[in-house]
Amino acid sequence: MTLIKSISGIRGTIGGKEGDNLTPLDVVRFSAAFYTLVSRKLKKSNVKMVIGRDARVSGPMIQALVANTLVGMGAEVVDLGLSTTPTVEVAVEAEQADAGIILTASHNPGQWNALKLLNAKGEFISADWGKELLAIGEASDFEFAPFDQLGAVYSKDYMAYHIEKIMALPLVNAEAIAKANFKVVVDGVHSSGGVYVPALLKALGVKDIQVLYAEPTGIFPHNPEPLAEHLGEISKVMKSSGAEIGIVVDPDVDRLAFVCEDGSMFGEEYTLVAVADYVLKHQKGNTVSNLSSTRALRDVTEKHGYTYSAAAVGEVNVVEKMKETQAVIGGEGNGGIIYPELHYGRDALVGIALFLSHMAELGKPKLSALRDGYPYYAMSKQKIELQAGLDVDGILKKMEDRYANEPHSTIDGLKIDFPSSWVHLRKSNTEPIIRIYSESGSKQDADALADRFVREIQELV
Repeated sequence: MTLIKSISGIRGTIGGKEGDNLTPLDVVRFSAAFYTLVSRKLKKSNVKMVIGRDARVSGPMIQALVANTLVGMGAEVVDLGLSTTPTVEVAVEAEQADAGIILTASHNPGQWNALKLLNAKGEFISADWGKELLAIGEASDFEFAPFDQLGAVYSKDYMAYHIEKIMALPLVNAEAIAKANFKVVVDGVHSSGGVYVPALLKALGVKDIQVLYAEPTGIFPHNPEPLAEHLGEISKVMKSSGAEIGIVVDPDVDRLAFVCEDGSMFGEEYTLVAVADYVLKHQKGNTVSNLSSTRALRDVTEKHGYTYSAAAVGEVNVVEKMKETQAVIGGEGNGGIIYPELHYGRDALVGIALFLSHMAELGKPKLSALRDGYPYYAMSKQKIELQAGLDVDGILKKMEDRYANEPHSTIDGLKIDFPSSWVHLRKSNTEPIIRIYSESGSKQDADALADRFVREIQELV
C-alpha cells in the first residue's frame, strides 16, 4: 500500500487503485476535504488558496486536479506553477491567503507525489487540523459550489519576490559574496532547484556557476534525497573543476547540502550548524533542532552564549519550539534551515544566502576546513522490524526505566543523552519498526552504540 494519509498531508505513488495509491480520485477527495476544513475553521466561504508544484512528471496533472477541484468548491486559487516549497509558504503570507497546498513528495523518488498543506501563516497545519482533514476526507463530507459561485484560478510567479525578500535580509551580505568570486557547482536534480538556485546566485553576485541537471524535466538523474551515496556526479565535478562550493537541493528546495572543494560531503547535519554559527555571530538568540539532529548545534549555540532546545521530529514541532524559545535560527539535521526573519519554514534558498555570507565574511576558507572547524560527530541510523501487534510503547517504556538515571526525553519516543553520545529510539507511524539513531565522536562508536541498543530491544521482544 503506497498511499499514506497522515496528519501532515497525503502522499503516495502515482497510478493504481483509489485508496491504495495516489490516484486522481484521491487528489480530488483530499483537495475538497482541505477546502472544507479551511472554510469551516475560518467560518468563511470565499476561501483563497495558493498552490505550487515541483517538476516531477505527475506535477502538471496533480496541479490541474487540485486547482480545478478548488474552483469547484468556490475557491480563489493563486497558482504559482513550477515553484518551491518555501516559495509557496512565502506567497501564502504575501497574498494574505487562507491556506496553501504544495504539490511535491519532497525527497521521494519520481513515482511519488503528495499534497503538503499550509495554514494562513504559510506554515504546516497542526496535528489537530490534520486529524479533522482525514475525517472529512474519509466521510466525503463536502459540498461543491453551484455554477454561479465557482472560483477562479490566477497564475503568478513568485520566484523574484522570494529572492528579493532574501536579498533584503540584514544578514545576507551580497556585497561580500560578490567580492569573494565564488566558483559554484549546483545539482538541480532536474527540478525546481535548477531554476531557482542559479537565479538566487546571480542576484547575490555569483558569476561562475555550473549547473548539473538544470532543466526541470522531473526525470531525476539519481535518487533525489541529498545524501552522499546519491551525489557521485557532483563530487567528481568538484574535484575536476576547481570549484569551491557544491550546492545540492532536493526537488522542492527545502533541504540543502554542500559538497566541499575536494568532492567530500560537508554533511547535511552540518548545514544548520554552519548557518547557525553565522547567524549567532550577528543576532542574539537561541536555536532549535529536532531530537535526531547532531549535538554540534548545541555546542555551537553554547559557544556563543545562548540556549539550544530540542523538539520532536517534524517541521511543525520544530517551528512550535522555535516560537516558544524565541529562537533566531533552527531547523532539522536533514539540511533544513528555518530562519524566522524570513518565514517559519525550511528554506534552502535562504540557507544558501546565509551560508555564502558566512563564507565570504570569513575570507573564503576551503569548505573542508570550515567543516573541520566544527565539533565532529558521526551518526548511525538503524531500525528493528517488529512483528505486527507488538506493544512498541511498552518496549520503549522498559528502555526508559532501564536508563532512568541518564538524562533523557520522552517527547518523541525515547532519547538518552550520554556524556559524549546519544541514542534516539522512535516508533514509526506507518510501519511496525523502531528507528534507532545514535551519535558519537566516531562512526565506529556510533555504530557500536546503535548495535548495543538493537540487542537490548531484541531482548525485550
